[in-house]
Amino acid sequence: MLPTVLLAAAAQETHNPLIPGIPDLIWSAVCFIILLVFFWKKILPSVKQNLDNRAEVIEGGIKKAETAQAEAAAALEKYTVQLAEARAEAGAIREQARQDGVKILNELKEQAAAEAARVTASASAQIEAERQSALVSLRAEVGSLAIDLASGVIGQSLSDDKKAASLVDQFLADLESSENRNASERSSK
Repeated sequence: MLPTVLLAAAAQETHNPLIPGIPDLIWSAVCFIILLVFFWKKILPSVKQNLDNRAEVIEGGIKKAETAQAEAAAALEKYTVQLAEARAEAGAIREQARQDGVKILNELKEQAAAEAARVTASASAQIEAERQSALVSLRAEVGSLAIDLASGVIGQSLSDDKKAASLVDQFLADLESSENRNASERSSK
C-alpha cells in the first residue's frame, strides 16, 4: 500500500518540467553570481580600457584630420591669393609690354619718317645740284651752238665774249619766257 499511496500522492503533485526546482535555482544563482563577478572584475575593465584606447585613437585621428583640413584650407587660400597676384602681375606685364611695343613702334615710325625726310632732302639737294649742273652745261652748249649758228647766219665771227654772252643770255631768256607762256596756256585749257 505504501507504494501505491506514494504513487497516488506523487500523481496529485503534478510537477511542471519548465519550472526548475529550488536546489537548481540556488545552484544556478550561485554560478551566475560567480560569473558576474568574474566578468565585472576581469573582463569588463579590459574591455573598457580597450574601448577608451580606441576612443582616444579615434579622437586623435579626428583632431589630426581637423588640423590637416585647416592647414589644407590655409594652403588653398594662400595658393588662391598667390594665383590672383600672379595673374595680376602677368596682366601688368602684358600691358607694359603692349605699351612698350607701341612706344617702340612709334619710335621706329619717327625714325623711319626722319630717315625718309633725310633721304628725300638729300635726293632733292642732289637733284637740284644735278639740275643746276645740267643747266650750266646746257647753257654752255646752247651758247656755243647759238654763237656758231648766229655766226653762220650773220656771216661774221662773234669772237667777243661779252657780246656772245649777252646774246646767249638774251636768247635763253626769250626761250624761257616762251616756255612759261606755253605752260600757262596749257594749264588754262
